[in-house]
Amino acid sequence: MDQAQVLDEFRAAKALLEGHFILTSGLRSPLYLQCARVLMDPQRAGRLCAALAGKVRAALGGDGVDLVVSPAMGGVVVGYEMGRQLGVPAIFVERVDGKFALRRGFDIPDGARCLMVEDVVTTGLSSRECIDVINGLGGRVVAGACLVDRSDGKAEIGVPLVPLVRLAVPAYAPDALPPELAALPAVKPGSRGLK
Repeated sequence: MDQAQVLDEFRAAKALLEGHFILTSGLRSPLYLQCARVLMDPQRAGRLCAALAGKVRAALGGDGVDLVVSPAMGGVVVGYEMGRQLGVPAIFVERVDGKFALRRGFDIPDGARCLMVEDVVTTGLSSRECIDVINGLGGRVVAGACLVDRSDGKAEIGVPLVPLVRLAVPAYAPDALPPELAALPAVKPGSRGLK
């Protein structure tokens, strides 16, 4: 699946949004990819994650993984589907008092080869936090994967990142907005920090 086909899936799901968006990182952007909309259709999610799983298999060169671990909220559905595609269990970390932790009886076996899976990577902060939890519990993160790398390969997560698509999407500090973006009302479509 090439970049145009991936973006066509987002457009068909009405998940490629334009406006003034407050990203999870706090940065602002004129473009938002609402992965929840793209993943709400099981067939579409399956197509996208099958393509991503193929890229992960190629990147790992035949070495498999034992477990998929994702950050909640955005990574839960894509992580589950990647686990299904790769034939391994999928679990997720979630925020407890502002920090990622495993809950719900999930555990990571010592030395388990883990794939950290996200929906979208912008700065890589959530990915790095998730990877820290995996490593701290004895897992071994062999790679990260995401549907969309908004950083166009610039985000560092500490392990190789395999994206389905890389995009160069501008992101601005709130005090450095271009005038056309500052003129639009800001919307926060992500889940972090909601009350």
